[in-house]
Amino acid sequence: MGYKIKCLKGYGPSPIPQEGEWTQSKDIYDISGFTHGVGGCAPQQGTCKLTINVKKGIIIEALVETIGCSGMTHSAAMAGEILIGKTLLEALNTDLVCDAINVAMKNAFLQLVYGRSQSAYSKNGLQIGSALEDLGKWKQSSVGTVYSNKNDGVSYLNLAEGYITELALDENDEIIGYKYIVVPKLIALLKNGEQNKQAIEKATLVYGRYNEGIKFVDPRGE
Repeated sequence: MGYKIKCLKGYGPSPIPQEGEWTQSKDIYDISGFTHGVGGCAPQQGTCKLTINVKKGIIIEALVETIGCSGMTHSAAMAGEILIGKTLLEALNTDLVCDAINVAMKNAFLQLVYGRSQSAYSKNGLQIGSALEDLGKWKQSSVGTVYSNKNDGVSYLNLAEGYITELALDENDEIIGYKYIVVPKLIALLKNGEQNKQAIEKATLVYGRYNEGIKFVDPRGE
């Protein structure tokens, strides 16, 4: 005996939140949002953070940040040119050169089509230029590089503030602060004719309880 299955018609897909509205997305051009995706390459030797701004299905802004193998770093330049102007579906099905960037694109796509974008509840979404806000005034990716071993303990090499040149330790040899160089600021000073020593001094700042340090060490030399 056969069964007849009666389908409900007219209800459509469940609405998703995007850019301050609830949208029943039936077509790729119904998708708008600002989101991030992170991916790793096949042998797990590098990773990518991809930020995209999508308006009515079209990618209008992309920020590609990579860390790892040099091939992936160069691939980011190609991906940056490829992404802009493509629909979200075109970008998903385009070879973005590196596995890590492709995986990041897939994850960003999932965030958007499931209504989990950063701009889901922001009226009219985010405008072009929003992707650069994470980079701060000096337009440089925040890369954390921390190395530690059993014999010497931990060394901070590079954190959000910049390139670390000196660690401040207390009486227990615990890190309580550090001195760092804001590299983009240093480059800007040198380009404007500042002498090397003066440029380094002007681009150098301290963080934490640096001035209370009992001992100061070079994280790359000690």
